[in-house]
Amino acid sequence: MAVPNVLSSPPSTLKTANLGFPRMGRERELKFALEGYWNGKRTADDLAAVAKRLRASHWQLQQAAGIDFIPSNDFSLYDQVLDTLVLIGATPERFGAGPVTPDRYFAMARNSHEQTAMEMTKWFDTNYHYLVPEWSAGLTFKVDTAKLLREVGEARELGIETRPVLIGPLTLLLLGKGVDGFDALTLLPRVIAAYVDVLAQLHVARVEWVQIDEPILATDLPEGAAEAFRTAYAALTKSPVKLMLTTYFDALGSNLPLAVELGTAGIHIDAVRAPEQVDTVVAALKPAQMLSVGCVEGRNIWLTNFAHASSLLSAAVAALGEDRVIVAPSSSLLHVPHDLHSETELPSRLRGWLRFAEEKLDEVVALARFDTVAAARNALAIADRAAAETTVNPVVRAQLAALESKDFARAAVYAERTAVQRAELGLPLFPTTTIGSFPQTAEVRKHRAAHKHGHETTEQYEEFLRVSIEDCIRQQEAIGLDVLVHGEFERNDMVEYFAAFLDGFAFTEYGWVQSYGSRCVKPPVIFGDVARPNPMTVKWTEYARSLTSRPMKGMLTGPITILQWSFVRNDIPRQQTAWQIALALRDEVRDLEAAGIRIIQVDEPALREGLPLRRADWDGYLDWAVDAFKLATSSVGNETQIHTHMCYCEFDDILPSIAALDADVISMETARSQMELLEAFRAHGYPNEIGPGVYDIHSPRVPDTVEMKKLLDLALQVLKPEQIWVNPDCGLKTRAWPETLAALTNMCAAAVELRASMGA
Repeated sequence: MAVPNVLSSPPSTLKTANLGFPRMGRERELKFALEGYWNGKRTADDLAAVAKRLRASHWQLQQAAGIDFIPSNDFSLYDQVLDTLVLIGATPERFGAGPVTPDRYFAMARNSHEQTAMEMTKWFDTNYHYLVPEWSAGLTFKVDTAKLLREVGEARELGIETRPVLIGPLTLLLLGKGVDGFDALTLLPRVIAAYVDVLAQLHVARVEWVQIDEPILATDLPEGAAEAFRTAYAALTKSPVKLMLTTYFDALGSNLPLAVELGTAGIHIDAVRAPEQVDTVVAALKPAQMLSVGCVEGRNIWLTNFAHASSLLSAAVAALGEDRVIVAPSSSLLHVPHDLHSETELPSRLRGWLRFAEEKLDEVVALARFDTVAAARNALAIADRAAAETTVNPVVRAQLAALESKDFARAAVYAERTAVQRAELGLPLFPTTTIGSFPQTAEVRKHRAAHKHGHETTEQYEEFLRVSIEDCIRQQEAIGLDVLVHGEFERNDMVEYFAAFLDGFAFTEYGWVQSYGSRCVKPPVIFGDVARPNPMTVKWTEYARSLTSRPMKGMLTGPITILQWSFVRNDIPRQQTAWQIALALRDEVRDLEAAGIRIIQVDEPALREGLPLRRADWDGYLDWAVDAFKLATSSVGNETQIHTHMCYCEFDDILPSIAALDADVISMETARSQMELLEAFRAHGYPNEIGPGVYDIHSPRVPDTVEMKKLLDLALQVLKPEQIWVNPDCGLKTRAWPETLAALTNMCAAAVELRASMGA
């Protein structure tokens, strides 16, 4: 893009906006309030008070930073998609009608005694999980604006006028699922009527602007969606309330003419993921339409390159004028930590390259003011990062350059390997196992914290781990599990634990990001080339194996999941970092095999999460992502069985790539969806073994043996008996021991009944 010198004659200050702020609070106050409410230690009023304090704090913080358009209704007690369903009166029929009380709200999110929870999946290509709408003919569409208007009023009492955030009607419809094949788009007239009602009530409440999020416009739209957009926005734009049509995570691309045609007062674009679209969007806008330029990264934590961002803004201003350009983050800041203020343990040089949510607001404001002092400081930090010698490892670079095709393939095909493995392992039909982790109790966390802070010696801590592992193995033996795990009591997180052993990673103390509900993760920071100096899991896996005669499964997190669930460096291609991680994991896999571990699980729940939003870009990503897994796992002998695990994503459309992983066994979430995914495996003709999850671990609910056996019967309609493993749908880390033991006992009983019914 040809642009003027941005600092020679900068425009006056541009308007600024934020699209959403982290909900949990600087000290995860919302997490603890939610969990207190769920376990009966807090009342609904207590929870509401904490939520109100957090909202006020976040609005005031944004106001103090200098943000002009401050969002409201971006706050949620669980999930913004569920909140939108409550708003328009479209919560799933199976949870009943009438007002949505807190108990009913959380029943939809977390299960009830009568119903399983709504299905969860990833929000586009992020690690945030949303609750999937369930579309059916009997939905009431009785609008309930209580939360929306309450938050507008709360901010106004503080002297802050907000721009409420709504998930747009087409994104909401297209991200949901029709019950029993129901066509969601047939509900469009009723959905439009609900949104028109909502906008009317916002107008009465004197709201001037509404941010209406339609990130689905950054994807390949299904047939009929474009016309549905036109129909919906022909009605919505009649409202006196101004609409900022908000897109993110990719370019509008072929949907640009449609987005402009909708006639909203403004359009927000992601100029970080797709900076090249600024020129084309500017040229396409209608007269008077405003452009919100998302030039500060909303999803990663590296400082913005002010020279580049200012170039984009100057070009937009030159074409549109100052009054039509708004500076914003590329997306909601939900996906980054709250602030850097408390991060005292990070190396100071690295800290200078990072920006969390609060600091990103400062970047937005500095860019809007074309602040020359801030630009000079930014240029120095950018140059310092580029010159850092700690980011390059010549040995790792040489290993990557020396890779050959044989490094990406098992020595024999699955049909040959499985015969060897069955003889080696001696497992029954429908073998039972778990996904890896067992309950991380308060005692486990207490000992880990005591050791971390020097209050417990390494000898004391390791003795605690030995006792915990042995107890876990005895519990598994008593339940009757066929393939055991060591429980992962030494692991704080499935990514951070491994990252701590690897060169090229750094760690925050308070860098928490919401994954779903009250679940927060603290992604490590990949700032340099990745290498494994020493073994990571061999010690405890080998110890666990010494305690039992049953097969012991080694547990690793895969290269793509480590990549996706970290804050990844943005100065080299992601493929290169993924393969560096794969080389480190290959060393670990080899060491586990040498220690006698004959089943090794390399989890890749984030494989689909990394998929580009446009199908035209899929093949490139899938090729290098699948190769990363194969690089990590292909060096073992035929007798070593490689497992992988995936959860809470739509895998139907990437099954060829899942098959290309060539894992001997894949386990995945299927409990909430009633084994729906297995139909895709049947259509594809998947030849290897599958462990379809037979119960949902994201709830304290304990399903009985009959319920689990019904799910296995459904699996048998799709798979051969020798293909099926029996396991929960995910790890058990977040569950308590009583419910875990009860559920696993029922699960093993279901497998035993199934074997008996087949004479096995």
